[in-house]
Amino acid sequence: MAVMQDRRSFLKAGAGSAIAAGLMGANDKVTLALIGGRNQGRGVALRAVKAGAQFKTFCDLDPAILNKTGADIEAAQGKRPGFESEFQRVLDDKEIDAVVIAVPDHWHTRMAILACQAGKDVYCEKPLSQTIQEGHLIREAARKHNRVFQVGTQRRSGEHFRSGVEYVASGKLGKICEIKAWIHQVRPSIGRPPDGSLPEGVNYDAWLGPAPKRPFNPNRFHYNWRFFWDYGNSEIGNQGVHVLDVAIWAIQKMRGIENCLPGRVSAMGGIYWLDDAKEVPDTQLVTYHYPDLLLNFELRSFAFDHVMHQGQRIQGNGATDFYTAYYGTEGTLLLTNSGWKVSLKNGEAGPSEKGVPETHEQNFLECVKSRERPNSDVEIGRLSTTLCHLGNISYHLGRDVHFDSKTETFPHDEEANKLLSKQYRAPYGLPKA
Repeated sequence: MAVMQDRRSFLKAGAGSAIAAGLMGANDKVTLALIGGRNQGRGVALRAVKAGAQFKTFCDLDPAILNKTGADIEAAQGKRPGFESEFQRVLDDKEIDAVVIAVPDHWHTRMAILACQAGKDVYCEKPLSQTIQEGHLIREAARKHNRVFQVGTQRRSGEHFRSGVEYVASGKLGKICEIKAWIHQVRPSIGRPPDGSLPEGVNYDAWLGPAPKRPFNPNRFHYNWRFFWDYGNSEIGNQGVHVLDVAIWAIQKMRGIENCLPGRVSAMGGIYWLDDAKEVPDTQLVTYHYPDLLLNFELRSFAFDHVMHQGQRIQGNGATDFYTAYYGTEGTLLLTNSGWKVSLKNGEAGPSEKGVPETHEQNFLECVKSRERPNSDVEIGRLSTTLCHLGNISYHLGRDVHFDSKTETFPHDEEANKLLSKQYRAPYGLPKA
């Protein structure tokens, strides 16, 4: 499947043409709808309200989540949102300017395309899609319908992440020969519970949507769905996309966005930690080969990290440790949520900067009003997600894959090319453009 247009033309395509939707005043409130609100969606919604948005509607398939998160939104904005269980009715509401899509990954593409077709701007949680083909289709829908589209890789709206990436791209570290991105965490066991009865009021067939028909199991529902290939993108797509996004950001700065994907990918790993129902690896290494640069990703799900850097221990937040490091001939830059610091080749400490909170939801709201491209525009999020897909494809095949970054296919590799797309359960196929 060839790329329908090169990335440069997509990024240069007139964002100003989206003004057909009408510019909003700087003080106007953006009217939003939240689709999926148990976990990340709740956080995005509350931050968006704090940034000045208002939620007219909250859509979720679980009445318990509607009541719980709905109450939180009401407390934040002083007004109860309307409750809805069918997202299509949300898209039909002309008063809604934009939607926040925070449902499981297997629903992202269908919802995002339909939202663009309905004239809604979109904030879609990471990772953008479940396949490389889906990423193309979402981008094309966003461009065709002139939509502001933000992907939830929120480090793109962090000032210290931006300045750290710019320092790397400035050449002050010398020639960058390796970038390492890693996450360390401790995942508890999800056990092997038997299939059971549905939570009251939940439409499980609609929750499954395009995924294969299966009996209800508590592990294949709230949160734990991400550990199954039917619905998620493994840990590399769940958490790894954040550090890979920061890594590829520097590559984009140094080489241009049209040259930021690798030519060969090598993945290995497995389930080495817990004997439970998880299908995705808990330990993994992925190497992305560029002509004169290696990007390495590491996943560890059985222990937190204690990194020794400049003689000081840097510890994570107790939930997940996120790190990206850039190794140059003149020095190394380590970039984390708490800031960045440089170690020079002579052993001395270089420049550093403390971390500041990201303003991702605020950036999205500002762009809905101005019609500018947001910090993590659909193409930015698509490329970071593509790195995750490439790692998963190599992992599934158990071998290296060679990737043509111009056509975004695997030359002379029918087995790998089959994994560029997927099958969908009727009647939940992808919408026509």
